[in-house]
Amino acid sequence: MINRTHISAQPRAVPTAPPSIDDAVADLRTARAGWRARQEEARDVASFPSRTGLEQVVALLSSALYPRRLGHFRGSAVEEDAFVAGKLRAALTALEREIAAEIGYWQHEAGPFEPDQAATIARLFAATLGDIRRRVDSDVEAAFLGDPAARSVDEILVCYPGAIASLYHRIAHELHNLGAPIVARVLSEMANERTGIDIHPGATIGESFFIDHGTGVVIGETAIVGARVRLYQHVTLGARSPAGLTRDDVRERHARHPILGDDVVVYAGTTILGRVTIGARSTIGGNVWLLSDVPEDSVLVQPEAVQLPPAAGRDLRDVLQRAAAH
Repeated sequence: MINRTHISAQPRAVPTAPPSIDDAVADLRTARAGWRARQEEARDVASFPSRTGLEQVVALLSSALYPRRLGHFRGSAVEEDAFVAGKLRAALTALEREIAAEIGYWQHEAGPFEPDQAATIARLFAATLGDIRRRVDSDVEAAFLGDPAARSVDEILVCYPGAIASLYHRIAHELHNLGAPIVARVLSEMANERTGIDIHPGATIGESFFIDHGTGVVIGETAIVGARVRLYQHVTLGARSPAGLTRDDVRERHARHPILGDDVVVYAGTTILGRVTIGARSTIGGNVWLLSDVPEDSVLVQPEAVQLPPAAGRDLRDVLQRAAAH
């Protein structure tokens, strides 16, 4: 119990003159200098990719991928290609600028880079757009088949968090693989803020991927997810411990997230940690904590809840209340 007689009733002294703007500026200058002095390498943070610029890139790419549903194109089929070409040119120009910024950010460590390196990455990315569209289509179809509440595929593409996160991830994953990891990571965090779904752009995800509801889903960098996999909300595909804090071997340090085989279903609240393999066609029930491999065609669930008779229930409540009182 707090002895309130020892607490002074006197108010804290208030400075006669509040700190000036100049004082705050000087304090911030000291904080910046301390931070920069602690960094091992000095990087040009002015070259860091722009969040605003990448939001524009995603909007333009979405319009090019889905001109009518996301691009709001209302012209004829003959005019559609011209609309897509215009959006794509603008998207790739903006994307090249952001990739060039990322390359500049790493220049201190990597040394000079080829003048057309950013343009090359952007062109190689453009070559993946057809595959991105087909994979997102398969994800939307999987959601329509898996959710009886869905009224149309258009509703899923525009409204469903899982489909939106999938679109962002399919784009970010290709950029990650092509050598623009910061640009890719910014895209994944944009999706996370919008949907509550956190997928690292390095994660490999097969076709017909469906995240139902989605909030709280986390998929780590080295996770591998097969085809036709379904996850529910608050599922984590994570690592067992941060790299650098254990003496794990090379495989465990760098391949540290789960592998899910084809046609796996993981229900809400389940956490799967480490480089474990969930065999194809397996079902993992809700709120399971899993650290080991699961064979193919398995069903893994927690024990069912036990309903106590009324008298036993009253006795248990009494025990819990007495415990809480102490």
